[in-house]
Amino acid sequence: MTNLKVQGKDLYLNGEPIQLISGAIHYFRIVPEYWEDRLLKLKACGFNTVETYIPWNLHEPHEGKFHFSGIADVERFIQIAEQVGLHVIIRPSPYICAEWEFGGLPAWLLADRNMRVRTAYKPYLEKVDAYFDVLMEKLKPLLISNGGPIVAMQIENEYGSFGNDKEYLTYLKDGMIARGMDVLLFTSDGPTDSMLQGGMLPGILATVNFGSRPKQSFEKLYEYRPNTPKICMEYWNGWFDHWGEEHHQRDPHEAANTFAEMLEDGASVNFYMFHGGTNFGFYNGANFDEDYAPTVTSYDYDCPLSESGDLTPKFYAVREAISRHIPLGEMELPVPIPKRGYGQVRMTKVASLFNSLEQISTPERRVHPETMEAMGQNYGFILYRTFIKGPIDEHPLTIQDVRDRALVFINGDYKGTIDRWKNNTISFNVPRDGVQLDILVENMGRINYGPKLRDYKGITEGVRLERQFLFDWTIFPLPLEDLSRLSFEDIEGNSCVGPAFYKGEFEVDEVADTFIELPNWTKGVVYINGFNLGRYWEVGPQETLYVPGPLLKKGKNEIVVFELHANKEPVISFIDTPKLG
Repeated sequence: MTNLKVQGKDLYLNGEPIQLISGAIHYFRIVPEYWEDRLLKLKACGFNTVETYIPWNLHEPHEGKFHFSGIADVERFIQIAEQVGLHVIIRPSPYICAEWEFGGLPAWLLADRNMRVRTAYKPYLEKVDAYFDVLMEKLKPLLISNGGPIVAMQIENEYGSFGNDKEYLTYLKDGMIARGMDVLLFTSDGPTDSMLQGGMLPGILATVNFGSRPKQSFEKLYEYRPNTPKICMEYWNGWFDHWGEEHHQRDPHEAANTFAEMLEDGASVNFYMFHGGTNFGFYNGANFDEDYAPTVTSYDYDCPLSESGDLTPKFYAVREAISRHIPLGEMELPVPIPKRGYGQVRMTKVASLFNSLEQISTPERRVHPETMEAMGQNYGFILYRTFIKGPIDEHPLTIQDVRDRALVFINGDYKGTIDRWKNNTISFNVPRDGVQLDILVENMGRINYGPKLRDYKGITEGVRLERQFLFDWTIFPLPLEDLSRLSFEDIEGNSCVGPAFYKGEFEVDEVADTFIELPNWTKGVVYINGFNLGRYWEVGPQETLYVPGPLLKKGKNEIVVFELHANKEPVISFIDTPKLG
């Protein structure tokens, strides 16, 4: 089998020139039962290649413990792509960005306070090597050189946006080659001088990422590589959403016409994204420009395929653009996936967080309030408890520094929120008998792009009452990975206030995709039959959570909502249409 090769300004496969028309689909944002459906739709739209990142934190969630089953079965995803008739581009670099938690880097790296990621820092490289030893062995049989569908592999992701450590990039390249990755290797960067200078490697194919002005972007690439193929490794045809912002949309025809312009110019293009999917669980990332900006649960991205896999107007506009360039036959689509509204579900059981701490967490005593990473925790929530002796006059309580949002309780009563935005202090006095101080902190997603990647979670330094630091803490890690030990009570007559788990049941006669609407809820997380769907928040823009049909079962189903604030009307609705803002 002949590899994909570069000859001057052209790509060749099996000795024949090829133009890669690729679409990005992330297997880790889609339930495995729908992988084939999404790939068939990519093929039906006229694409010949699928591209996917590979997130390190999904596959090594705890150091030395690897995960390649279920939604993490990347081998099966690649095999399905081959069966559908698609080439595969993979991007297994340690860092992927992708609006994914910590850019795909595992949170446990930060347990080492001296850790330096994305550089030739020896302890970091040792962790990368241990991961690559396992991952590359799984990918090797799937390479085109071994008869598989993988035609190309990325070394690092937009590295020029972060640094210029060529020793690091060379180390990754050499490590891939040494492990048998004998397919076309490439880098991808933004089309600017500094980004290309920082991210390119001698002798390695360079590609560029952008969302508009392809002529100018390729001209910048040609200043550095005048005799190279035009390849846009990420054509941003839509965009992602942050909490509290507007939902992003881009005109389908304008996006398709820019795409067509590149195809007519002979460029190979990877459409980012063709299908976005969902940031299930706690895997959403965050950006930091002027402020911390966490990404919503939906990764719809305003794509040719919606979050739930529906064909959008952009799908038809893009297919028409491809058909102007190459002949396409009749469109063959898989059987449509049904959507249903199951109506309202009233929660009948409740479990107060404070009454449940000993059931779902093993507390530890520490002098200082430690970060999640220091406690061996990756995601979720963490609660800090201490006792303050009195009497003390009213003073401000300051968390130095909180990552990301803290609810403050005095003797169990909610006093307010301190977060990493504008809410900085809460004032109170301490009576002679003293008070119990509880601080519940939510990790809302580690930063995935830019210079602030070292985004420790929880309380990162200390807690002060006026100028005095508070010591002697009991810390309850709350990753909320397993809720089976919760002890629920009947909600009727229960005066539960504050953070609590609400449970309800509903019957399903016919399994279908559906969407959860939470009009009376403030902020929290939703579980369906034990599966963490992700976060909701009244600030929007996202108003519904997508529930793929395979998460449901015929008959009785269970929903658990962890709500951070009080709810006097604990009812949710299953509807058949998404509301993304």
